[in-house]
Amino acid sequence: MNAVRAVLFDRDGTLVEDVPYNGDPDRVRPLPGAREAVRLLREHSVATGVVTNQSGVARGLITAADVRRVDERVDTLLGPFDAWAVCPHGPDDGCRCRKPEPGLILWAAGRLCAAPADIVVVGDIGSDMEAARRAGARGILVPTPATRPEETAAADQVAPDLLTAVRRLLGGPLPPARGQGTPCRAPAGEDAGAGPEPGRWRR
Repeated sequence: MNAVRAVLFDRDGTLVEDVPYNGDPDRVRPLPGAREAVRLLREHSVATGVVTNQSGVARGLITAADVRRVDERVDTLLGPFDAWAVCPHGPDDGCRCRKPEPGLILWAAGRLCAAPADIVVVGDIGSDMEAARRAGARGILVPTPATRPEETAAADQVAPDLLTAVRRLLGGPLPPARGQGTPCRAPAGEDAGAGPEPGRWRR
């Protein structure tokens, strides 16, 4: 099994409470176990990043500056994270970064100089897992009440909570990554990794 060099987290519903189209940093609330999970990864010298769809920008509900402020609050509470990749597009924009497309993960892999096969993506819905698969990374699903039963059934790995997911990927075997990707470069033509400045199937 490849060593885990980096873990990429979905933001809303995984690291922090899912507040739809949140543009208010004061509404950011870490989910149980998030601080401990991220700290444990740092103690093991595993890089961390966030890959998040923020289609509220494309929908005109929040601005890129709102997203940046919320991301900065997440960084203050849980970070600093080594990489941020944010998709501001809507479901019909045809971008290559909006999960389940792999662009955010491939960009973060390049930023972290980690092969996708050495990356684990942790998220709460099926598009997080599908983006990992398409990028050639591994995935662990941490279901919430918003997770559809078919998404849980289709996931290669399911953990009951975030801390359990991290302990498992650090100490136990994970299935090999499916697919492939190229480390240390962003996808051609994509600005997916422009960070908090610059959209899951449902977000």
